[in-house]
Amino acid sequence: MTTTLRAIRAGLLVPLALLLAGAAPAAHATPGHGLPGNWLRLAVTRGDARSSDTRGVLLLCDPPQGHAHAARACRQLRAAGGDIGRIPRRAGSLCPMLYAPVTASARGVWEGRRVDYRRAFSNSCVMGAETGAVFDLPV
Repeated sequence: MTTTLRAIRAGLLVPLALLLAGAAPAAHATPGHGLPGNWLRLAVTRGDARSSDTRGVLLLCDPPQGHAHAARACRQLRAAGGDIGRIPRRAGSLCPMLYAPVTASARGVWEGRRVDYRRAFSNSCVMGAETGAVFDLPV
């Protein structure tokens, strides 16, 4: 019986090791490395930190593409020097006081500098009012 268990374990470990070895290079080859110009990998997660409801896109700004509102998002980012936190709050925006948390994150390069942004908002309306078109991703 122990020989059978050893054989089963060995039979499972070899494919697992091959799978992990094959996955390792893919983990290092993230999309966006080596892209020219300004780009951000954007993600919005609905719910708490354990949620799997995440949407994401790769926003390219030279020329604007990869995002439903790429031209507007790139324009707003240029005006803020690539700092999402410096995008002015949308004038006249009134958001409901509903708690439906969303977390916005961005990683990439802007004018040769690394961008690493992550912020939680009470709801998507507040996120849109404070980040403009940058995280206005399709549902």
